[in-house]
Amino acid sequence: MDDDALYSIGDLARRTGLTVKAIRFYADRGIVPPTGRSPAGYRLYDVDAIARLDLVRTLRELGLDLVTIKGVVDRQTSLPEVAAAHAEALAAQIRTLSLRRTVLSVVAKRGSGPEEMRLVHKLAKLSESERRSLIVDFLDNAFGGLDGEPGFQGIMRSMTPELPENPEAEQIEAWVELAELSWDPDFRVVMREIAQDHAADQRAARAHGGAVGVRREIVAVVRDHAAPMVAAGVDPSAPEATPVVEEVTAQYARLRGGSDDVGLQRRLLSRLEAANDPRRERYLRLLAVVNGWAVPDSSAAALDWFVRALRARLPE
Repeated sequence: MDDDALYSIGDLARRTGLTVKAIRFYADRGIVPPTGRSPAGYRLYDVDAIARLDLVRTLRELGLDLVTIKGVVDRQTSLPEVAAAHAEALAAQIRTLSLRRTVLSVVAKRGSGPEEMRLVHKLAKLSESERRSLIVDFLDNAFGGLDGEPGFQGIMRSMTPELPENPEAEQIEAWVELAELSWDPDFRVVMREIAQDHAADQRAARAHGGAVGVRREIVAVVRDHAAPMVAAGVDPSAPEATPVVEEVTAQYARLRGGSDDVGLQRRLLSRLEAANDPRRERYLRLLAVVNGWAVPDSSAAALDWFVRALRARLPE
């Protein structure tokens, strides 16, 4: 290619693959101006125009506007700066499109009506500060006034969803459902009851020189003892279940520093019924998805088995 040669607009179109109309458009806007004109007045371009047009076409395909493109080809703006800014803009567009896709997917799965669709969309597009405010309100409702208890700050942190900056679709979907749960007034009552009972158990344990973390320990005890019974298909009312119930209630009595009597057993029953609320387990599973944690194994079957076994042995 002769660097000193001049090319007509038709030659330029053949060499670049752009239409004459497109080249004329870029010339009229000063992006790729002609080098000169022929005696007949036709536009002529030098070899640099071919390189400029190739760059213009690439930038247009990437979605840059004409003003930005003109700044790049005129070297008023560096290409790395433009690339970085455009990459961020594309990232924002991708997040928006991902959000819209998730909202539509949730609505399609649920068969939602217009009102629920508006709610789902509202929840999904909350800003980070708005998301945090919603969860803080939920946790304050559950743990307010109890955060001075040993271990409660850690519990609150472990219950806090942190949606990443660039979440996957399933994380957004999990966040939407989790947010709906946090607004459920009945679920708030359950979580408040669990928190208050946990605090009372810890105070009782400390008063008798016992360990803190009673709620977590007794649920783990129940799970460890009841899971083999569930796996073996033992009926909760069968005689084989009695030693399991007695061992767990005895451990709970030791943890609280009290007597293993009917009153304590009824308290344990109430504690486990609240802990086995399906909404609580659902919250924890959704929390794991949002935070990118391993989804915890379900304790529902073991807790349900033990609740039925304990209830069958309590007097009416």
